[in-house]
Amino acid sequence: MSRMNPYEMFLKQVDEATPYLNVEQEFIDILKEPKEVLEISIPLRLEDGTVKLVKGWRSHHNNALGPYKGGVRYHPNVSKDEVMALSAWMSIKCATAMLPYGGGKGGIRIAPRELSKGELERVSRAYALGISRFMGTDVDIPAPDVYTNPQVMSWFLDTYEKVKGWSEPSCYTGKPIELGGSLGRGDATARGGMYVLREALKEMGLLGKPLTAIIQGYGNAGSFAHALYESIGVTVVGASDSKGGTYNPKGLKYEDLMKHKKVSGTVADYPGGERVTTDELLERTVDILIPAALEGIVNEANAGKIRARIVLELANGPTTPEAEAILHEMGTLVIPDVLANSGGVTVSCFEWIQGRTGDFWSEKTVHEKLDERLTHAFHEIWKIKTQHNIRMRQATYVRAMGRIISAMRFRGIWP
Repeated sequence: MSRMNPYEMFLKQVDEATPYLNVEQEFIDILKEPKEVLEISIPLRLEDGTVKLVKGWRSHHNNALGPYKGGVRYHPNVSKDEVMALSAWMSIKCATAMLPYGGGKGGIRIAPRELSKGELERVSRAYALGISRFMGTDVDIPAPDVYTNPQVMSWFLDTYEKVKGWSEPSCYTGKPIELGGSLGRGDATARGGMYVLREALKEMGLLGKPLTAIIQGYGNAGSFAHALYESIGVTVVGASDSKGGTYNPKGLKYEDLMKHKKVSGTVADYPGGERVTTDELLERTVDILIPAALEGIVNEANAGKIRARIVLELANGPTTPEAEAILHEMGTLVIPDVLANSGGVTVSCFEWIQGRTGDFWSEKTVHEKLDERLTHAFHEIWKIKTQHNIRMRQATYVRAMGRIISAMRFRGIWP
């Protein structure tokens, strides 16, 4: 694993794009720092009556393009640096998808699987209370992330509305349909990745050919990717989660694998495949590798062993800068997270719009709008990549940073 922390990764990515932008250094310097970060301590009453002190954060990176937008994750390794990095990546991601947002992100340092439902509700409501003065429909709109879901968003929303004393369904996204959620939100991250992958395969002359894929991280995005990607000719031959992986060169059946995962809690001992470690799975020869879990899984130590034509980043920050340089030299196309997984925040934006207007869209409309937006973004980025002969991530940052800095320049630096 790379020693570089997530925020250092972001800074390096900014530096790699800067030479291709004709902008003043002062704007680059501003982009390298979050505007503000809230740190809170949450006293969580456990079921046995004792109190455990839990740390939480909410980072506001940049709001030149609009209110802050980004998820809240629950994980025992959440840190201030990670939340800051994720909020910065959200600024780039929102600009990439041409959304009227800046970047925000939140997290609580807990192991959610070790908590009862009552403990989970108490810590969620305490966090929502703690950040309530830091967010709102036109300020900062949180959403689900790692180990958070529509139920957690429901507790967040209910707490916020009780604190404020009014109904405000557009202040959180990723909610249940009954509370103003959007159709098409559940598989939006994976679906957006499918649209981007489809366009990449067109450019590479591979669309329509039999292709294989491995999914590292068989959670929400990873499992939906398995279900969806067969429609563009991709056969998933390997999958892994936190307990290990499974591999079958003839392909893994989505329905069977998902049923097994729900019963056993893992894909590792799936009877329809060979049990392998995640490291072994990453090194199998495949057309498309889909990292869909946490940061840094593809790093300097293993990048040289990756045997994939394309790395499609459905996770945030799964490839370190050192690893990406190695993959580039090997001829592997890395489709960066800020483009590949931007479907989630794009449909969150659609939910926000629907919540503000009270006009709710069909699932077909959501899919069409998502396809149109990400297809356009892909080709704009591909054009920059080709023009400058640079990596896909550099091209994505050039376009996104250019848009943010243009807004900052119009606004001026004040105060």
